[in-house]
Amino acid sequence: MNQNLVYVYCLLDCAPELAGSSEPHGLKSLAFGDFYAIVKYVSGSEFSEENLKQNLNNIEWLETNAREHVAVINLLMGEHDAVIPFNFGTIFQSEESLNKFLTDYSESLTENFQHISGKQEWAVKIYCNRKALSEKIDELSEEAAVLEKQIMASGPGKAFLLRRKKTELIENELDRLCKLYGQKYYEEFIAFSEATHLSNLIPPDFKERQDTMILNAAFLIDKIKVADFLSTVETLSKKDNDSGFGIETTGPWPPFSFIYIKEKRG
Repeated sequence: MNQNLVYVYCLLDCAPELAGSSEPHGLKSLAFGDFYAIVKYVSGSEFSEENLKQNLNNIEWLETNAREHVAVINLLMGEHDAVIPFNFGTIFQSEESLNKFLTDYSESLTENFQHISGKQEWAVKIYCNRKALSEKIDELSEEAAVLEKQIMASGPGKAFLLRRKKTELIENELDRLCKLYGQKYYEEFIAFSEATHLSNLIPPDFKERQDTMILNAAFLIDKIKVADFLSTVETLSKKDNDSGFGIETTGPWPPFSFIYIKEKRG
């Protein structure tokens, strides 16, 4: 089958340096007005609407191609201040249909380039080990510390009842502290960012680690602030690790979380 479909990786606002027949991954740069689309030509045997849906259920095919998709975008990110990434599997039937899309959304695309230029997306996930946090509860919760003093000063019967009360209190305090620290971390990191994107918290059954996730966010950070951002992450990690809080930071990522394409006004 002919390679007549246009697979789009990303969009640039200036011409890339791709080297003729030795272009990596079979990439081509197509100029459309002020935009440069990084594409490759693909066959309908893999990427027609019907065949793509089938291939998305093939884990090996999906992992290989999705990894290559991100690798190409990362390659361009290393050479350009602004890259608008397209979702994996974005296909146009022809160069003409791609040109129409870029024309229809040109105003919004220009705004997006201005928004992400010189910035990087960093992902932050905060976890809490509730068992480790519970062991520090008397240090972090005034109410728990007061109750512990009452237990120590009470006879066996009253102490038993107070311990039951404290067990209930600890669960509530763990929830409160998780929210408190999640907000504290968010405010620390937002100080470095131009924009943020909050995602749903992932329950333990759907992630590799069993700690409780208390923050799942992406931050759009100016490149000149990245070093300070990472330094703050390291400082907070060391400071709060003994209390059961862990910070998982990854990046820079293609700025998928901060691209908002709207139809042209009017």
